[in-house]
Amino acid sequence: MDIGDSFNDLYLVNETYNLHLPFRLETNKRGASDAVLAESLLYADLVTVTSFLSVSAFFPCYNDGGTIARVVILANKALQEVVDDYEIIVVDDGSTDQSVGVLEELLRSNSVPLRLVRHPRNRGYGGALRTGFAEATKDWVFYTDGDAQYDVAELRKLVALVDDGVDVVQGYKLKRQDPWYRMLIGAVYRRVARFLFSLKIRDVDCDFRLLRRSLLQKIELEHNSGVVCLELVRKLQDFGARFVEVPVCHYRRSYGRSQFFTPRRIADVGIDMARLWWRLVVQQAARGSH
Repeated sequence: MDIGDSFNDLYLVNETYNLHLPFRLETNKRGASDAVLAESLLYADLVTVTSFLSVSAFFPCYNDGGTIARVVILANKALQEVVDDYEIIVVDDGSTDQSVGVLEELLRSNSVPLRLVRHPRNRGYGGALRTGFAEATKDWVFYTDGDAQYDVAELRKLVALVDDGVDVVQGYKLKRQDPWYRMLIGAVYRRVARFLFSLKIRDVDCDFRLLRRSLLQKIELEHNSGVVCLELVRKLQDFGARFVEVPVCHYRRSYGRSQFFTPRRIADVGIDMARLWWRLVVQQAARGSH
């Protein structure tokens, strides 16, 4: 299948469901500055076909009906270019919009090696990630969100940085494209998280990651809220995971609304963060002193 087939599938789904799928090849029209793009393009020459890798790419989806088809199709195109063995999984976390219908249309088209896993009710972002990790079968696991705020095609940069001395290829946002209050909350969260949990990476809040599955199998994730990303990174760090970081572009949300930035969700994350700090930092330090 070539990229023309992917475009046809994308427009077929768009026409059927009247989705908000503004497909743009010119990345700078999606909100990234020329300077940001220039820095990102420094990594373009790293992209080569790495046929020895096998990759599970999964996408948590909750009411992302206007973007999830584009994410899946572009992921398929990118993976075809850099690996021979891959699978694509979408974890629908109890969506109430047209997400499931869009994904079932893609399944019927047989144009993408897609596997759909459905939660009968919403389990939260952490629950969706835990399911995605459990469903993955390949040696490496890539994930990002189904809302298309990251360019999934940039996973090629992550794959290019894989070698024997790397366990996690971690993206970091070159420039966050969100309302000012979300950027402020996000900046505070990242600084507090790095301080409390002694994190070595710069952007724990960037859900654009490629991880060695054998290492994932050594940790157990417990949280269902957004704090799961903090839990994931700290537990991997404690197991001695070797991280390498790469800049990725971040874009404004084109469909739907964030499920995280509500007073209740922020309060829940704060409580979960405090509990996680007590367990992973305070109690762990106490055990180490005996």
